[in-house]
Amino acid sequence: MRRRILLFIALLCTCTAFAQVSPETLAKRAKRKNLTVKEWNTDSKTKTRWLDHVTTYDSEGRKVEETEYATYGQKERITIEYDETTGKVSKEVVYDDRDKPVRIRKYEYSEDGTKKKQYNYLPNGKLYSVKVFEYLFSD
Repeated sequence: MRRRILLFIALLCTCTAFAQVSPETLAKRAKRKNLTVKEWNTDSKTKTRWLDHVTTYDSEGRKVEETEYATYGQKERITIEYDETTGKVSKEVVYDDRDKPVRIRKYEYSEDGTKKKQYNYLPNGKLYSVKVFEYLFSD
């Protein structure tokens, strides 16, 4: 009986999380399933072409990695993890040009689903700053 109750609660939480995602968002995600987008730059004089940006999406159409390049190679890479219950970004890890982690961002959300706080950590796990989001609407 206890297992059935726990299973029901888990199912209810999962359904609630999916209910929060708008149909438009689901349609956009469906188009991006397992997609990799490469952006290229071309020098107008020499016609030299180089990779500028690569964005990778998972099987659910969510962005999971973003890499920015310069003419010399990788400039920065960000990996993105999602909370399985809410479907929102829970953690981002920022890597430098040598592919070493330099920042870890963790997010806290308000009840309405907007970002509330962003916690910024050093690679050793030490908290070094907190960004607070404030939403102001004007008439």
